[in-house]
Amino acid sequence: MKIIVAPDSFKGNMSAPRVCSIIGDAVLRAAGPVELHKIPLADGGEGTARAITEAAGGCFVSVPVTGPLGDKADAVYGLIDGGRVAVLDVASALGIELVDRERLDPMKASSYGAGELIAAALDRGVREIVIGIGGSATNDGGIGLISALGFRVLDAEGRPVGQGGRALGKIAAVDPAGADRRLRDVSIRVACDVTNTLLGPQGASAVFGPQKGATADMVAVLDSGLARLAAAWIRAGLAGDVESPGDGAAGGLGAALRICLGASVESGAMLVMNYAGFFERLPGADLVITGEGMTDAQTAAGKLCSVVARESRRSGVPVALLSGALPGNAEALLDSFDYAVSIARGQPCLETMIRDSPRDLGFAAENLIRAIRIGATLRNGWQPVAQDFIRAECNHH
Repeated sequence: MKIIVAPDSFKGNMSAPRVCSIIGDAVLRAAGPVELHKIPLADGGEGTARAITEAAGGCFVSVPVTGPLGDKADAVYGLIDGGRVAVLDVASALGIELVDRERLDPMKASSYGAGELIAAALDRGVREIVIGIGGSATNDGGIGLISALGFRVLDAEGRPVGQGGRALGKIAAVDPAGADRRLRDVSIRVACDVTNTLLGPQGASAVFGPQKGATADMVAVLDSGLARLAAAWIRAGLAGDVESPGDGAAGGLGAALRICLGASVESGAMLVMNYAGFFERLPGADLVITGEGMTDAQTAAGKLCSVVARESRRSGVPVALLSGALPGNAEALLDSFDYAVSIARGQPCLETMIRDSPRDLGFAAENLIRAIRIGATLRNGWQPVAQDFIRAECNHH
């Protein structure tokens, strides 16, 4: 039997490599010797740089940057392809996990550190940059990032507007004249797991702002500010619109990277799966096991686990989902997965669920393999039993 373990991280709890290890050990306990392939994945959020860099045999570089609230942070990016390609996560510089929950404030949070991270990669002479943009604490439309790279974001009197979501409301113009010239010679690919546009009810502020600490009043202010930024981009001749899928990712960082840096926006899941060798190992597989911290409506909208399921099923390989939680209409998941289960075991609070999740993940994975073994036993003995039952019924009537 050939089994592929290809999960995302359980955000804030277990990294994708650790999830792979726990599931893999459980599979071997329950199934004995099997051909097992562990492929830790990501879809543009935290862990993207690690998944790609380790799969490609690259190395990591640590860089001091400005964190989302102005504190110093030690960000990390990867170098692959002999140093030609840099791979980075904006979450490494401005991730939501870098900020205590009670301090989250998208009105203050700035993406400046992500620009510093890109500049550090340019200093290495890279020719291509792959950027995972999920998991940010910011909703500033990327004005911090582009400011770090030489763009000027100005108010009506020609002065810099400052940093953070609050500064968006003062924007009158964006001046690209001082942009880092090295950007012209670098190809930038954005790994993105969402399709939201920049503005409106499905935009960056409305959908993701509350996750970053935005109140209803803040959401309205931020959306209005992003509209001012969009208008400034258009007046500067940088953009024709802000309606491309992915523009709303990372609080508008997707739009800034596309419009100001000429980046192409791609499915984060597919990009990582290609780099990690998922498609090379898929032929001949009997089962794919994937997983994530929580599975909800966003999973079906391009999140990693749904893409793993889609691509596996296209190759005729069944897919099992082991999730930390299955809120909402769990039955709908069976349209995408052949098996879907929450690993939680009735814990009274989230803290306990997180504490117990490594144990519970291992139990759920082992239980899955045991269920498959029962199914194989039933298949082997079911046909003659069913035929005997049919004969008996016919004779009875």
